[in-house]
Amino acid sequence: MVLAAAVQLEAVLGDIPTNLAACERLADEAGRAGAAIIALPEFFTTGIGFEPSLATAALPPDGAATELLTALAHRHRALVGGSFLCRDADGHVRNAYLLADPDGVVGRHDKDLPTMWENSFYTGGDDDGVLDAADHPVGAAVCWELMRTQTVRRLRGRVDLVMTGSGWWSIPRWRPHALFDRLERNNARTARHAAASFARYVGAPVVHAAHAGALSCAMPWVPMTYRGHFEGATLIAAADGIVVAERRAEEGEGVVLGDITLQRQPPRLEPPAGFWLHPRGTLPTAVWHYQRWHGRRWYERHVVQAG
Repeated sequence: MVLAAAVQLEAVLGDIPTNLAACERLADEAGRAGAAIIALPEFFTTGIGFEPSLATAALPPDGAATELLTALAHRHRALVGGSFLCRDADGHVRNAYLLADPDGVVGRHDKDLPTMWENSFYTGGDDDGVLDAADHPVGAAVCWELMRTQTVRRLRGRVDLVMTGSGWWSIPRWRPHALFDRLERNNARTARHAAASFARYVGAPVVHAAHAGALSCAMPWVPMTYRGHFEGATLIAAADGIVVAERRAEEGEGVVLGDITLQRQPPRLEPPAGFWLHPRGTLPTAVWHYQRWHGRRWYERHVVQAG
């Protein structure tokens, strides 16, 4: 058995120094508790929302985010991973999940498809996400990659551990309230279930870090402000899908700790035949398409050219 930890972060949108300091404080708490595996959330340097300042918030592959991951791994003799906006030498920004051990960076995975307004800030990757960490191959998956059958196919039966993080935002309480309340209940249920059930599709334990707290930002192409919150849960699940430790988003910032066995098992669930593991619902589907169309153009104008 190995003690694993996942960090739940209340990021300050776009404030890299503050977020790095919070991640270090929380990861140190996990390390002092004896965690040999420490997961930070997706976008741990910046948080995520449709915030134009994120266009220039990407860090280089060897910058402050990587320095923090490697320092934490060395300090606590642990595996430490998390994703951040990373500007590569080709001028493009990617949502890069880096994994470090006490000797340095052992691998990187770039999230395959940006989600909704994320299209404004980075482009997708195409690697398989299997990272070599000593004796145990580790699978990396980020947020809505936990929603896709292609993620299962690239990791299923190949890894002894999955490390992941998310920044999953809520559906606002717009009118009619009854409709949007129902949509939000379904969204919140999917946010937790996607992380907790992924172990059963892949056949390996999952350490999932997440964001919590309120989120307020602009809405692409819509003259209104998004006001919502991050949801789901920071959790640790065994290879059979049983949740061994959990911190719900409404509990705020903190660390969860749980013992897991680093060993793959025959997967308990077969993925569906289609593209999605879980239904998205009508509103998220519509937003997925319109914000992707908007975001790709915004990215070229404001991120690529700014670089």
